Amino acid sequence: MANEIKFEIIEHIGVLSTNERTGWTTELNVVSVNDGEAKYDIRDWPPNKEKMGKGFRLSSEQFLSLKELLGGGHE
Repeated sequence: MANEIKFEIIEHIGVLSTNERTGWTTELNVVSVNDGEAKYDIRDWPPNKEKMGKGFRLSSEQFLSLKELLGGGHE
């Protein structure tokens, strides 16, 4: 039996996109996984939020670096 992943969305920040066909959304949230440290999380979610889709997690430092890169006026 596979280990079940326990997660809690601590803070919903926003929806980046929605798949009109499936209703899944790509979201930026702060999420705790298996009672671990809450991290910034970009991933796909079904409408009922019962499971996690593919995505990735960023520490606060990584998130701030990404924010700086995106706001840096790159061409």
